[in-house]
Amino acid sequence: MKRRFRFRRAANYINLATPLGLLISVIGGATRQSGPNGLILAFGYRYRFPIAGAFTVGNVVLTKWNALDDRLILHEGRHATQWAWCVGLPMLPLYLLSMLGSVLVCGNQASYNVFERLADLEDGGYPRAPLWWRRPKGAS
Repeated sequence: MKRRFRFRRAANYINLATPLGLLISVIGGATRQSGPNGLILAFGYRYRFPIAGAFTVGNVVLTKWNALDDRLILHEGRHATQWAWCVGLPMLPLYLLSMLGSVLVCGNQASYNVFERLADLEDGGYPRAPLWWRRPKGAS
């Protein structure tokens, strides 16, 4: 494993984000397995919140599915790096504020969410919605 991924893994344990992700995976009934680049993949997460195909807490990628494609794993790996740079739990309110800002400017929680943009919207399966004021008249 590359040094940057070892650093990310250690940082996310120290900042308690990965232990929180592991706890969420246990509560959500997910089965865990090692993934690429120090990620922990948790399949079979049983709750409907948050509304996403997959979500990441620390180095733990949680999903209701039984498998993830490579692009989505790359996207979620970028979120794991964001957890490390945000020093763990401050990531939650920062992400929620960014999500709210995106909803306010375009009506979509991801299109203008800085965290989703930095993780590559397309790899996460998110659309690039236009800003409210840039839409043609009559478009919804």
